[in-house]
Amino acid sequence: MAAGHAPMMPPPGYILIRPETLVGVQKAVEAALGARAAECLAAGGRAGGVKATAQLEGDAASRAGRLLEAGREIGWGDFALERLTPTALVVSVAGSPFARAYGAAGAPVCHLTRGVLETLALVVLERPARVVETTCAAMGAERCRFESVPT
Repeated sequence: MAAGHAPMMPPPGYILIRPETLVGVQKAVEAALGARAAECLAAGGRAGGVKATAQLEGDAASRAGRLLEAGREIGWGDFALERLTPTALVVSVAGSPFARAYGAAGAPVCHLTRGVLETLALVVLERPARVVETTCAAMGAERCRFESVPT
């Protein structure tokens, strides 16, 4: 460690890991499983989302806002709640480290984020909802955008 630099300490319950490490795993799983890899990664996001949403309190907008703020705090990008109604959740993310680390892609790549947002949708919409990444920075979009789809 360089002199004069304090050690980087993640929040309790988190680890510091470079997005390139996660994307390396992602690309290896994609090579092994093809299209099924996306759902495996989303499942990981859903598992983390369960933990992240467990302590959220307040109305739906407050709970959504707090989770998106936490996403910013841990470096997952600049989250914005675009729409929240009783039947829809739309979130966008600027500066996704996953899209940046992945590089150019022909399809959305932010499956971990999508999984977390599926758990958030379940919590704030109070019913299961699939979340689809409709635009992705890895595809050249300015922001990644995630929209809930009723199941």
